[in-house]
Amino acid sequence: MKIPARRFWQTLVAVSCLYALAGCTGSSKKIVVGSKNFTEQSTLGEILAQHLERSGFAVDRKLYLGGTLICHNALIAGGIDVYVEYTGTAFTAILKNKPIGDPDEVYRQTRDAYRSQFGVELTEPLGFDNKFVILIRGETARRLKLKMLSQAAAFTPQWRAGFGNEFVEREDGFRGLAATYGLKFAEAPRVMDLGLSYRALAEEKIDLIAGDATAGLIDSLDLFVLEDDKRYFPPYQAVPFVRSQSLDRHAGLRQALAALGGKISDIEMRRLNLAVEGERRDMREVAREFLDRLR
Repeated sequence: MKIPARRFWQTLVAVSCLYALAGCTGSSKKIVVGSKNFTEQSTLGEILAQHLERSGFAVDRKLYLGGTLICHNALIAGGIDVYVEYTGTAFTAILKNKPIGDPDEVYRQTRDAYRSQFGVELTEPLGFDNKFVILIRGETARRLKLKMLSQAAAFTPQWRAGFGNEFVEREDGFRGLAATYGLKFAEAPRVMDLGLSYRALAEEKIDLIAGDATAGLIDSLDLFVLEDDKRYFPPYQAVPFVRSQSLDRHAGLRQALAALGGKISDIEMRRLNLAVEGERRDMREVAREFLDRLR
């Protein structure tokens, strides 16, 4: 019998969570740093891990765990102590709120809800806002003189789109975007790995994707960010989410995490992503060089 798509993904997430948590039962004397399974997340996880090690903590790494739900469940179950999450993701995908545009209000509501519902604290934002952006090829933008997403909507019936699974499913994802801009495509959007979608776009396998504002491949692959002129996407400030119990258990952990507040700009994050993903440099080396520059 064919499993309905929604049930399939729910089952896959549940099984993946069990697998992830089974390998995340590190010693309580160590701080377990997790991350989602794409370049920016793993790089941030490595930066957090090295920063905490420099601050005198023993650290275990559980990077590349999976998507939002897997990392969230690992955090609240105690499988990991801290990972970097995006406020807009937590606000909509986990807390099931409707997207709003005020970054301070999103942070405040998310902080208060995570503290009361999950026993999780938000520390200071790292400094960049990795909101979703809609990308097309630079050549296409120049040829058709496109700048805004509302302009591109006239051409999308002839285009093929590709989106990550989370973007297809989440509250602030494809369905709301399509309704806001009246987007229609030549065929149903393809569901693909987010990291692979940038090259698929550059190689003309698809014509439009939803990417990250800080993706290093945007510049190196000559991709163009369409202006979200109807302000659909909410803010996605990157913030360390940490278990309250972990803060109580490890003296000085809050202060160590707070020391990274405001230290990573949009430009800096794009540079870090390009170094790892575009230039194929070792993530640990890139993280180490970044932290050295902060001294």
